[in-house]
Amino acid sequence: MAEGVGRTRNRAKTRQRLLAAARELFYKNGICATGVSAVAEVAGVTKMTLYSHFPSKEDLVAAYLEDSDRRWWEFLEGKLAGCEAPRERLLAVCDAYREYFTAREMRGCAFVNCAAEFPNPDHPARRVIRHHKAGVRELLRDLAAGAGAKDPATLTERLFVVLEGAYVTGALEGDGGVLDRACAFFAELVEAAVPDRAADG
Repeated sequence: MAEGVGRTRNRAKTRQRLLAAARELFYKNGICATGVSAVAEVAGVTKMTLYSHFPSKEDLVAAYLEDSDRRWWEFLEGKLAGCEAPRERLLAVCDAYREYFTAREMRGCAFVNCAAEFPNPDHPARRVIRHHKAGVRELLRDLAAGAGAKDPATLTERLFVVLEGAYVTGALEGDGGVLDRACAFFAELVEAAVPDRAADG
């Protein structure tokens, strides 16, 4: 039993090393330009070991994106944990985007970058990307409604476009200040859409 547990733990650790290597190389160099051999080498394993965890590169890419999705939500939840008022939580989403962006060498959104490499909407990676972006929209809509926005759906789309546009523009221009300006615009949209009584509560 102990041996079996040890093997399971070692396998889990190997998987995490592979995902960490994929995260580093895919984000830095691009997915299409990165071969599985490079991922295996950085992870310190053989290609055979990599394929025992991920039968194909498509599987590795999907797992990389799922892991990125999980890491983003854990980061965001940590930022929102210190906010109580719905309006404060809504504004904290933009601050989280800015912090996450500047910590990632301004290479932009991993999901947008991946979508540019895989234009086929039926590619497994695109399904993960759609799930991630839909989750962000859903969160914004829930927070906007909770804050008392007059039209949560419209506010959500405007805030989402601000965040996504700032992420892409900041990466293209190498300008972290884009996120600062976007957060100011984000706050203005919230101010205009959320009644004072909700903002105070």
